[in-house]
Amino acid sequence: MTSTPIPTPTTSTNAVVPDELPGRASTLLADGFRLALVAGHDDRPAGRGLRAVYLFTLAATATTPPSRAELHVALDPDQPRVPSLAGVSFPAGRFEREMRDLFGITPVDHPLPRRLVRHFHWPQGWYPMLSDAGDPPAFADVDGPYPFRTVEGPGVYEIPVGPVHAGMIEPGHFRFSVVGETILNLKARLWFVHRGVEKLFQGRTPSQGIELAERVSGDTSVGHTLAFCAAVEDALDIAVTEDVHRHRAVLLELERLYNHVTDIGAMCNDVAHSILNSHAQRLREQLLRINDHVTGHRLLRGAIHPASTTLRALPDPAALTAIAADVAEIVALALDHSVIRDRFTGTAVLTTAQATDIGTLGYVARASGVPIDARHDHPSLPAPLPRHIHDNAGGDVLARFRVRAQEFSHSVAILAALTRDLDDHPQRQSGPPTPARPGPSSGVGIVEAWRGTIVHRVELSSDGTLSRVKIVDPSFFNWPALPVALADTIVPDFPLVNKSFNLSYAGNDL
Repeated sequence: MTSTPIPTPTTSTNAVVPDELPGRASTLLADGFRLALVAGHDDRPAGRGLRAVYLFTLAATATTPPSRAELHVALDPDQPRVPSLAGVSFPAGRFEREMRDLFGITPVDHPLPRRLVRHFHWPQGWYPMLSDAGDPPAFADVDGPYPFRTVEGPGVYEIPVGPVHAGMIEPGHFRFSVVGETILNLKARLWFVHRGVEKLFQGRTPSQGIELAERVSGDTSVGHTLAFCAAVEDALDIAVTEDVHRHRAVLLELERLYNHVTDIGAMCNDVAHSILNSHAQRLREQLLRINDHVTGHRLLRGAIHPASTTLRALPDPAALTAIAADVAEIVALALDHSVIRDRFTGTAVLTTAQATDIGTLGYVARASGVPIDARHDHPSLPAPLPRHIHDNAGGDVLARFRVRAQEFSHSVAILAALTRDLDDHPQRQSGPPTPARPGPSSGVGIVEAWRGTIVHRVELSSDGTLSRVKIVDPSFFNWPALPVALADTIVPDFPLVNKSFNLSYAGNDL
């Protein structure tokens, strides 16, 4: 690749009073910014009160660098309230409900002010992210029935599924309202295993935070660790060498490969073509062994740290090319099979308008014709990656299957180009990073992981420890799209559709 300067994001931070928030946010959204994150903060240990931070991002263009805008809203500690932005941004409404459940910050005039994260047994008035929350109290009385939407009419009945499932799937409850086999309405209820991950970061050094970042969502170790390290480097103004960026891109694409081939096989398995799944899982095992050869860990853990990346070896492009050929054969066999094409085509369509309004990310968005990709919108490499133009925008299961297949071959091509730019003895920037920005600071890391765009925002205290880490996995944005796509789909297609989205429970429920 030809080396070119990495575009430096333009960043603005503005303190606003609550009444100014809707106008400022609406202006940013009208200018093309995306609401990437909303975070509650408890600054009371520092002598201040509660605060809400809104992060908006704007993609780079051929002539302009990416942009970030932060709105910081100081709140009344006795009655913390913010005007709801749910009317102008669907994701904002969900962020606000999360912030209320964890910090007690009330979104005023929210159109759906029901709990999101807070489970039935959490005591009323207990907000776990507050500095004085203390240890989790004993379970209280169940806080009323969950407000499932009731669908009535001749022949309508309900099918409850979960939260305990027959396989290794994480806990989630799905309530289907059905007539015959046709789904009229689906409600997905999540947040059964809230782990308090963000609070576990507090008081740790950035190096100590790595083990948590690697485990936010087990199948996305590289994506979350890289976003965390990028946020720390941004906060401390740490320079990262071009080779470190390239090594990280290698790991990011390797993570994309083993997850995409897993999904390709699993989707075939869900329409009873188990032989194709067996071959896909055979290739997954080969990729996991390549991961172990490159980093010493099958899930690519332990390789990424602030300002540095450690690779034991580079992946063999010839081996990856051979695996890509096998994947292409599996995909061709699948798409040439009339039963598979019939089950995939036109099933669970998510239109471009729906994907845009919901704010979907990653392959879900791209399969619906929304060309969002942080590798290009917020680039971190010293040379631009070739952008793949997807020709699958139907928004159905078939489109989500074909997007994965195309991205697999595209990632192999990216890895071949990256390894040509790196020598056979990958180097690590030695020694602990030296902060170039003393005192309290904040930073943002944006990464296009295999599921979609991950955003981490960190704040560090004057002693260098983490005072707040806010994490946004793409599944937080994509979960609401699943019930929308499933409307008018038949119940037997639910496992297939669910796999075509393949959303993370752990990444959503932090």
